[in-house]
Amino acid sequence: MSDVIQLSNFIAGNWQPSLCEHWIENISPATGEHIANIPCSTDEDIDLAVEAAIDAADEWAQLSLKERADWLERIAGALEERADEIAQLESLDTGKPITLARNVDAARSVANFRFFAEQGREFESEIFEMSDATNRVLYKPVGVAGLITPWNLPLYLLSWKVAPALLMGNTIVAKPSEMTPMTASLLAEVMEEVDLPRGVFNLVHGNGLDAGAPLTSHPDVDLISFTGGTTTGREVAKSASSGFKKLSLELGGKNATIIREDVDLESMIPGIVRASFLNQGQVCLCGSRILIHESIYDSFIDAFLNAVSDMIVGDPSDEDTELGALISAAHRDKVMAYIDLAEEEGGDILCGGGAPVGIPDAFEHGFWISPTVIDGLSPDSRCATEEIFGPVVTLHPFADDSEAIEIANMTDYGLAGSIWTQDAEAGSQMAEKIESGMIWVNCWLHRDLRVPFGGVKNSGVGREGGRWSLSFFSEAINICVKR
Repeated sequence: MSDVIQLSNFIAGNWQPSLCEHWIENISPATGEHIANIPCSTDEDIDLAVEAAIDAADEWAQLSLKERADWLERIAGALEERADEIAQLESLDTGKPITLARNVDAARSVANFRFFAEQGREFESEIFEMSDATNRVLYKPVGVAGLITPWNLPLYLLSWKVAPALLMGNTIVAKPSEMTPMTASLLAEVMEEVDLPRGVFNLVHGNGLDAGAPLTSHPDVDLISFTGGTTTGREVAKSASSGFKKLSLELGGKNATIIREDVDLESMIPGIVRASFLNQGQVCLCGSRILIHESIYDSFIDAFLNAVSDMIVGDPSDEDTELGALISAAHRDKVMAYIDLAEEEGGDILCGGGAPVGIPDAFEHGFWISPTVIDGLSPDSRCATEEIFGPVVTLHPFADDSEAIEIANMTDYGLAGSIWTQDAEAGSQMAEKIESGMIWVNCWLHRDLRVPFGGVKNSGVGREGGRWSLSFFSEAINICVKR
């Protein structure tokens, strides 16, 4: 790609640079090339966007739930028409394989709007009868929603927030990651294309310090939904707390993949590999700690390494590619530092541990790490308990279910996990004892959008998904009428 794209903020239906006219360079992870410039917005741009959202709030809130659901359907249809473009931009911007961008990012972004449109049509407010009175629960918009999204699943996670926020009558100021701005701008183009009322959706580009922090602390922003790292999440929580904003935080994870002794390796290895390395391990739900029953430890390692060594790492635009590049040079260096630390902690690098061999010259300046498998670490080592967020897994033996549960709970995180076994009932009983918000048995990332999504401990606050999203993006008001 030779031309550098110039992106703009989208405020009150208008495209405009930041008021300071400073810019941030957007870099392609696969090639290291400069591919776009985005506004380096500040509190002044946030002020303009919040003002636009406030101005649009009354008109948008007066629409019925069904009318707003119809708007979501229009947005979904327009996104679907641009699905190929979404996939291309997402692959370029994140370095992920085009097949993943097409089948997950683009498809799920459309599905999110359609799902919440249907949720809106099916939504029924509660009525509670008393012997002498009727209680009716009314769901009102919260107000201006500040939505902050990460770089790993840019449009997927932005649409997961935008759709229910709009459905419940809120207006929006969105700040995507400065490292992956392209599909957020495409979503703003879609909002303009379908003639969404001006100011209902506003997009402000920029970094966390200059744009994100002013958004979370803004006195006229009523709600913050943030997905990102735990360290940043703490700062978001502090900033939002003084204004008593509604707050949802989906943060980091250090998830366990538990392999019981009765596992059917042949059928389940593909799912376990996917849970380990999807999106180069840059998914907060990935199973980066694999706990294996000691009786099958060696046979599992053989089967797992055979599958991992067959993975195709390379050109993200190639239909056969399974793993692409990491998001940035800084993130690659962080992941490599953890691999070095693993060796210092006594770990044995079974495969990977550096850049893949045979990457074409066009990608020599990209940010690459081969899928890396590490054995021999203590389950309480730093590499086994701290979030690495890259294509790195550690292997740990266990003697029985109790020890597996103990190891699984040996971190400050509690987002997700998976258990692989031929005894689904035993797996389900184990799942109940693991301190995580989501546990899959014999699958991973098998999502029903109606169920609660979120973590415990340092993995977040609150739940989104289905009715949980509708509740978070609204205020429940009770009206009691005495007869």
